[in-house]
Amino acid sequence: MRSQHIWTSRDEEGRKREVRVTKFGGQWKFQAKFRDELEWTYYEVPLVEDLRELREIIFRKYQRRRVSAEDLAAVDTMLRDHERVQKLSE
Repeated sequence: MRSQHIWTSRDEEGRKREVRVTKFGGQWKFQAKFRDELEWTYYEVPLVEDLRELREIIFRKYQRRRVSAEDLAAVDTMLRDHERVQKLSE
């Protein structure tokens, strides 16, 4: 089953950025673009800020029973793995 999570944020210069995360077939796809850009940027390795925001969104949806516990666990695992890789590269 396909699920999609969308949010907007602003960078340091005040530019609006839209992020879309889609889960389909057990695979997560991250894409983002600034309002003034025409093309979407697809991320093989998502930004840690995007993972943290996705975790917050998934957690809130989980509390309202709109996403599964497996989705929440998968995002927690992605975030933990990403932070582990960051610590190893420092």
